[in-house]
Amino acid sequence: MSDVNQRTARSPLHHFSVPLSATRRGARLARLLAAEQLHDWGLPLDPARHVVAELAANAALHGRVPGRSFRLTLSVLAPRTLRVEVADARGERWPTRVRDSADRRSESGYGLLIVEEFADRWGVRSGPVPCKTVWAELDLGPGR
Repeated sequence: MSDVNQRTARSPLHHFSVPLSATRRGARLARLLAAEQLHDWGLPLDPARHVVAELAANAALHGRVPGRSFRLTLSVLAPRTLRVEVADARGERWPTRVRDSADRRSESGYGLLIVEEFADRWGVRSGPVPCKTVWAELDLGPGR
């Protein structure tokens, strides 16, 4: 399949994006806005709401740069995939997978276990510069 066809196959059916303050209040607002958007699109709230909550909390806690916001993006992609993206201003600081970490007793990083449990796929990519984007995809299944 050519690059053009791949992009066309992944073009969003629905798209929502909003900048939010990198604070606990901004993280809470991300969860509330995501729930409202999912409801408007006729999609189930859970487990997407939990994924958004964890990624937004991580952006506010670990990705915070004073005076910079984070961005929540929700996209429904064909065939039946919800993609959640949270971009924060700490492009140099990438999350580590707790299961791969040498120190499994640390008190941070457990939120990503929740993301890993609920999401069908997740990862991190660089950009938009100077940010990083943590993404998660949830397969919606037939009829949803």
